[in-house]
This record gives sequence, C-alpha cells and structure tokens, in this order.
Amino acid sequence: MAPLEDSADDPALFAYGGTWQVLGPFQIGTREATWGADPLEYVGGFRNLSYDPKAIFRSSLPTNGTAKWQLLEAAPFSTGSESATASLSVSYSNVDWEFLKVVYGWAAVQYQAWARGELNIGGNETQHIILHTDAILEYWVDDKHYFGGDYYTYRRAPPVLHLEPGTHKIDLRLVRDVRAFGGVLEPTIDVTVHAQQVTGTLELAKLGILVSDVVDGTLASSVASISLRNSGVDDIEIVGIHPSNSTHSLPSTNETSTVIVAGQTRPVAFNATLPNHNVSSVSYDITYRTLNGTPKSTLHVSQNLTHTSIYKPHKVTYLHPGGMVSYAMLRPPAKNATCRTGQSKLPVLLALHGAGLEADSPMVTSALDPVSDLCAWVLFPTGVTPWSGDDWHNWGFADVEAAIAAIPTWINHTGWTGPEIQVSHWIVSGHSNGGQGTWYALAHRPDKIIAAAPVSGYASIQKYVPYELWQPADPRRTAVISGSLNSYRHEMLMANVKGIPIQQQHGEVDDNVPAYNSRFLAQQLYLSGAQSDYNEVPTQNHWWDTVMTTPELVNFYYSQTSNEVALPRKLDDFTLIVGDPGDMGSKGGLKVKLLHDPAQYGKVEVKGHMIRTTNVMSLELDPTIWRETVTINGQDLDLGQANTQSGAPLTISYIGTDRASVTEDHTAMIERSGRQLGFMTAILRTRGPFVIRRSTVSNTSQVALQISRNLHQYFQADTLILPSPDDPRIQNTTGNVITLVIGGGLPDLSSDFPIRVGKMSCFVRDHQGRRQEYGEAARGAAFLRPLHDERLELVIWGADEEGLRQAARVVPMMTGVGHPDFVIFGKSAKWRGIEGALAMGFFDWKWEVTASSVVETGRH
Repeated sequence: MAPLEDSADDPALFAYGGTWQVLGPFQIGTREATWGADPLEYVGGFRNLSYDPKAIFRSSLPTNGTAKWQLLEAAPFSTGSESATASLSVSYSNVDWEFLKVVYGWAAVQYQAWARGELNIGGNETQHIILHTDAILEYWVDDKHYFGGDYYTYRRAPPVLHLEPGTHKIDLRLVRDVRAFGGVLEPTIDVTVHAQQVTGTLELAKLGILVSDVVDGTLASSVASISLRNSGVDDIEIVGIHPSNSTHSLPSTNETSTVIVAGQTRPVAFNATLPNHNVSSVSYDITYRTLNGTPKSTLHVSQNLTHTSIYKPHKVTYLHPGGMVSYAMLRPPAKNATCRTGQSKLPVLLALHGAGLEADSPMVTSALDPVSDLCAWVLFPTGVTPWSGDDWHNWGFADVEAAIAAIPTWINHTGWTGPEIQVSHWIVSGHSNGGQGTWYALAHRPDKIIAAAPVSGYASIQKYVPYELWQPADPRRTAVISGSLNSYRHEMLMANVKGIPIQQQHGEVDDNVPAYNSRFLAQQLYLSGAQSDYNEVPTQNHWWDTVMTTPELVNFYYSQTSNEVALPRKLDDFTLIVGDPGDMGSKGGLKVKLLHDPAQYGKVEVKGHMIRTTNVMSLELDPTIWRETVTINGQDLDLGQANTQSGAPLTISYIGTDRASVTEDHTAMIERSGRQLGFMTAILRTRGPFVIRRSTVSNTSQVALQISRNLHQYFQADTLILPSPDDPRIQNTTGNVITLVIGGGLPDLSSDFPIRVGKMSCFVRDHQGRRQEYGEAARGAAFLRPLHDERLELVIWGADEEGLRQAARVVPMMTGVGHPDFVIFGKSAKWRGIEGALAMGFFDWKWEVTASSVVETGRH
C-alpha cells in the first residue's frame, strides 16, 4: 500500500494525510446511487480493497474499458488543534466526455469513483468530532458505514464521531450529479471533508435562533426554533428554555418531551417574546440534563434581531406540518398598491426561489422590488431548505401552503388594518427550480391558481438530466421506478392547467436549464388544449438582474393581480390527469380520490355533465359546482339525492364497477386514503415529528441516527428516536413512524398484510394471491403499512445489520430516486441496483399488491 503522506511538519491534534488513493471512474445514472449500483460491491466493496497500481477493474467509461488506482494530492488542506480540512478535485482525462455527451447528453458526465484517505488524531484522549462531508453521499470511517452525507453542502446534521488517538481510514464514494455539479464545465468531482472538534455534550448545531423579524416594534410571529446537537455519548433531555436572566420557562411546541439521543441533531421549537419594542437582540438559556440524570446544565443562545417596516419583505416564522419551525419572507400590500375599485381581498403572489438560495437572500426578496405597488400579498417561501427539500413537491409544497396559512395569523398578531387576503387565490411565479415548482403548483392545485409565470424552469427531473446509464434492468423494474415518479412529470400533466393564464419566460442561451424545457412545455400545453404566452429573451443566460421583472412579466403581474376570476373556475370542457391523488388538488370542483392502479395515471374527461374516467376509483365533487345529475362512464347518478345541507363534498365511489354510488360518507370504502397515498414518499406527509422506533438490537441504533440525520439534513425535519417499539412515548405522537428491525420481532398490524418478514425470511403475496417466499435470498426490505388517522409506518427490515443498512438507503431523502411502496432487496442490489430487487411495486387502495408490481418467483 502506498504511504499516505502527512500534510504538516509539526504534529497537530487533527490532520488529514495529504495523499489520497482514488479508484474509478465507473458509470452511474441520475439519482441511481441510492439503490447501490456500485460495481466494486461485486468484488467485496472498496473498503475491502487495498491500493494496487497494477490492478485493473472493468469499467464502461475509460479507454480500454479499465479503471485503475491513482494517487491524488488534497489541496488545499489544513490541520490544527480544533479542526482539519481536505479538499479533493477528481477528474479523468482517459474518458472522452465530449463524445459521450454527444450521444447521451448530460447523463454522460455523471459518474462515480472512490477515494481513500486518513485522518490522524493526536493527543492521548478520545476526541469528539463532527465530520462535514460536502458534496458526498456515502462514506466509511474505519469499519462504520454512513449513507446520506451532505450532497448539497447544507452542513446541518453531520455525524458525531468519537475517535481514539491514531490513524483512521476514510473511504469516500464520489458521485457526480449534474444538478449539483453542473453539466457544462469540466466534469470534475469536487468534495471537501472537514473534521471539527466538538464539546462532547449539548451544543448549538447552528448559531443563533430562527426567529421572525420585528415589524414596527412587534415580532412578526412568536414561534422560534433552536437547532441543537448532542455530541456526547449519553442521551440528553431538554428541561426548559427561558429568556436569559429569567426563571420563567417557555413551553416547547413539540407534543412530547424533547429528548436528543447521543449523536442526534434536533430543531427545538418554542415561543419567543420581546422584553421591549426597541430591543436589538434576544437571548435564551436552555436547561438540560442527561436522561434520568439530576444535575442540570445550561446552554446560552442569542440572536440579533432585524427591525423593519411592516411594508417591506420580512421574515415570518410558522410551524411546518412536520412539527418544526420554518419561515417565509412576506411583503404585505403597499399603501399605494394599484388595486381595482372595490378590491378589498387580495390574492397571494408566490415567488418560488431557485436551488441553493435562501428565501431571505436579497437576490430573492429584491427580485420584485420594481413592482412594489402590486395589489397582492407577496410571499417568498423557503420550501424549508435552499433546495426546497424535495423540489417544491410534497415536503416543500406543504411548506408553501403552511406559509400561506400563516398569513391570517400574522394579520391578527401584528394588528394589520390594510387589505384582507384571499388565501385560496394564488398567482405563482418562480425561477429555475422555482420555475419547476411553478409548474408543479399549476398541475397540482389548478383550482387555487389565478395565473402563473414559470421562469427558466425545467419540465421534469427526467427531462432535465436523462435517466441513461443506469445499470441494466428488466423493463418491468424500470417501469416501477418510472411509475413512482408519475406525479412529477409535468409534461404529462399539462391538460390540468387549461383555462389558467400562463406567462412563460426563458433565456435563449441558458446553459443551466436549457430553453428546450420551456419550449417543450409550451408545445405540450398547445397539444393539450391549453395556452401560454411564451417570451424567450435573446442573448440571456440563466440569470440576469431583471429576470423576474422583464416588461412582459411586469405587465402580467399587474393584469393578473386585478383579475376578477372566481375560483374554482366552472369549466364545461376539461381534462384532469392524476399521477398521485395524495398530492393532487381539484380542477373544476372535481378531485380524484383513488386510482385503481396507483402506478398508472388516472384520467378524467369532462364535457358538461358527462364524465368519462380511466383508472379512477373514486371522485370528490364540489356541491357548489356539481348539482343534480352527472353521467359517469355511461351511468347516470343523481347528485340531488345526496344530503348536501352540510355543504360537504360529494364522493362518487366504486367507479368502473357495478356499485358506483354517491355519498357524503368519506370513510365507507376507504382503507388507504389521503396522506397515505403516493408511494413511499407519502411518509413525508407527516403531521408532527417523525418517530423512529428501533428494536432492542443495539445494531439498529446507528441506522436510526443515520435516518434522523438525513431527514434533518435534507428536509430540516425533526425526529423522535425511541429505543424500543414499546416505548410509551409513541402513544403521544402524531407523526409518521419509521420502524427498524433486524430478523424477527416486527409487530403484526394485521395477519393478512401481503408482506411478512421473519428472522431469516421474507414473503410477498402477489396480486393473484400467490405467496412468494424468498428465504435467505432476501437481505433487506422497505415497505409501507397503514396506521390510524391516515398515518403511515415505513418498515425497514434487514436479515442482518448489513441488510438493514441496505434497506435504509431508500428512506426518501432526494428527489428523482423513485420510491415505490415496497422493495425486497437481494444481495446483488448492491452492484446491480434495481435489477437486484427480488420484488418491488405498489399497494392498491385495499393494501393489496398490484398487478403492475414485480414479484420475482423461484427464490427459496
């Protein structure tokens, strides 16, 4: 093995070796790394390989089809008494990237490699450190595996390591992703590992307090949050939070006592107050103790406040449905707002930011300064994170709707006396990823949207960077992955936006999001019977200073904020396409509640009172629009017979069967509904902090921490980790549950559930009722199960610890991965990816496996 050279002449407490051993490159598809697909796993994994400059490995990318080891100097890097940093820039000149891009597009410059280095710990004592892994998804430290990393360099939830003096091996899986690294420049992989000494007890994971701005002497919102990390080895309980120099404890907004397990990061919400109107900062003391311990300790935190006018964009905090605090920037209507006569209730103008931007950035909030007198409530949501969690989809869009819902509370809290708000009347705009989010809003909430202006947005994840160069797989398996992404293919949903005014815009020479995306969607709008005005700006790239206030957009904003349209629109002729009823709103007062096969699109075609459906099981109708008789698939149904005095929506159930009926009883047939719909990503529709419960097997604790880290890193989510499935605290929770189990011991919710796992076995009952048993071939599994009140449980099962880690990879974390309702992993999934799944697919409304699922036979 080649020596790993020291980087400093003088000994330091923390030091990375200067020379790293790199092996690659190997192909990887868009978002495929979650599924494994690492060819080195076929030979036991990189962690079990030793440096050998003569060794060759088969690879589809380099000249001669062979990948080799190389030595790479980390530069720049630093060492010191409290931290150490190493940065790597990996590139390959033996790959003809330009020619590959000619054939495969940007998918060709997504590849993977591995790098090995050393972290040297000096001194005579065990050191407590956090490890930041910028732009890295997966790595090993000595013999411990970490998946999730920090792909977007949030630096929000690094792992806590307790390292003894000596040399520690670090293996980094390097995965190049076009959305993170770009598709135009030299296809290098640039990563950073940063080791930072920590206290070994409770500490601030992020300096300061997430608190609202002060508008005219009043906090815009009272809810606040502190991000805390337990860097010790004992679990810690938060006893209280109170203003400094005060003994009055402020209540946490969490529904259970706040326990932060060793190594965990949690956001802790509480209610903040101002001691006086002119105070420039606030400070609080956090009292805590080790779990069941008696001595108390105190952690101090302070935050400078921003004072501003109520009419300027300012920070407003509120609770996300996931139970943690989020924020948005709000610009109320100006005193000189140019409203039409008699316009007292004003719409919301949503301005969705692009990837990598915080909503409080001046680049975001000042983008609409030239139209400061708009007759609207201008809202700049954050989507929880700079990448909007999941691209303004389930988690991010829930944040948008929570931000809108917080405005009436803001009105009462601040004593606002200006124009009122129409919370269900939106004008949506956004740039880049925010442009894509605008398309998502258009296609999924058409009855709430007055108009929309998507700017420089992409059509869908698959259209942005094609899903080429995945490991080869049976088309049925790729169809499962594709089907689980149906709701995010905006090009398939353009019929939903018919009747909504749309102003598209794109820079002609955009080399970040090609203008093809907007041109393509403009064409799909036309072919779907919808229309848009399309403005392609000559010579402009992805961003320029007035990108959100070109003359075309300014005219659009002013005209649409004065639009007197009544919502929902009453349309005589329209089509509704649904990929996931769980994240789909209504159009024309009609909402799809259930699909026969969730892996296929549902379609509703309306002409007057004639409705024809495809793959639709149940509909919900707004009784203010839908009255008297409708004809569904040739069957006449009298809506007038239903009791509509309550004004509740009407449900038409069992469509496509001989039992179709109209009722106000929404629970008569439903076994899987509402927030439970939508494949594995439905777990993100939690109401309250996630609950991770693990078995008493000690090896599940690290996986529980990993899942908690990933949920906080990528969604800023809060999680309660319970050390036992029988922990009584679970009775007081409302969030969705993630259950970890190795071997047997999974509590049975129903003896008839189609997936069962045991000590060394797993079986699936397919759509024909046949039981397929996989025995020792099944190494891990991930599948949803129903809980009461539309809650969900995501079971992560492993035949052993390695199988558990393999299954835990598919807990939703990044968009575009494709998460079906269930996956059973075979050993070869580590290098074959989805082709190594023994079974994968979907549950229908009765929680039965669908015919569109893959359930492999012949395994024992």
